[in-house]
Amino acid sequence: MKGNQIGLVVRGHGRHYVVEDDNGVRVHCLTRGKKSDCVVGDRVRWQRSSEHEGVIEKLEPRRNLLFRQDEWKTKSFAANLDRLLVLVAAEPQFSESQLTRALIAADSAGITTDILLNKTDLPQAEAARQRLAPYKAMGQRVLELSLKGRPDEARDTLMPLLENQSTLVLGPSGTGKSTLINLLVPDAGAQVGEISQALNSGRHTTTTTQWYWMDGHRNTALIDSPGFQEFGLRQIPAPELASHMADFKPHLGSCRFHNCSHRHEPGCAVLTAVEAGKISPSRYRIYDELWQELSSPPRY
Repeated sequence: MKGNQIGLVVRGHGRHYVVEDDNGVRVHCLTRGKKSDCVVGDRVRWQRSSEHEGVIEKLEPRRNLLFRQDEWKTKSFAANLDRLLVLVAAEPQFSESQLTRALIAADSAGITTDILLNKTDLPQAEAARQRLAPYKAMGQRVLELSLKGRPDEARDTLMPLLENQSTLVLGPSGTGKSTLINLLVPDAGAQVGEISQALNSGRHTTTTTQWYWMDGHRNTALIDSPGFQEFGLRQIPAPELASHMADFKPHLGSCRFHNCSHRHEPGCAVLTAVEAGKISPSRYRIYDELWQELSSPPRY
């Protein structure tokens, strides 16, 4: 279509989006029709409808999409991600179930994940470290930092890891997401203001996903997401659950039955691994709970 150009979605709220063009200019755009599937991180074809506004015409193909799905709705976080950074803290105590769900969703979408344990200068850090030990043991990278206590060390650790990538930050409130954003994105406030100006309002910028550029060349990005209480995995069939859990994977294919649920069957290699201490009891308990949740019929 004449006048079409490719842009990056950096904010979305209902049918209202902020699209960034190749020059870094951010424009308020609407979608055609009442329904839109665009999310932050999407590349879209759009064209201007006036000096300060535009219309999204088409969604470009995605590399991936991170989302959660419960019985009633699907909630997308962001698209075209290179990395997921799950932020937990020594205080408040994090939910292992929520952490595991995020890791499973990312694995199913083919997205690399790192866990960041923040507030390691607090007395509760050792207990949090012990709870994360099974994740380290299964090959999951766990970064231990104090974003406020040792900001220079945190910046020196994170910048090379995130360089030239688009990284989504997930984590419950109180873990230090705002501290992380402000540490790595010096002009974060200015970028939020630019979004608000494009939307002609600040009311869209409080509880939605936000894209931040970490460098002037716009090669490295952090995407901040609002907190959540639940993380449904209805998009994953129960029989596929184990294939998305790193500590289960080495034992799959060695069970006596090819359709083993890894819950009660004789000759199950996963249950044998649990008894041998190769899979932690807490991780297996979460698997069993998830299996029951995903195999039960929806209560529409």
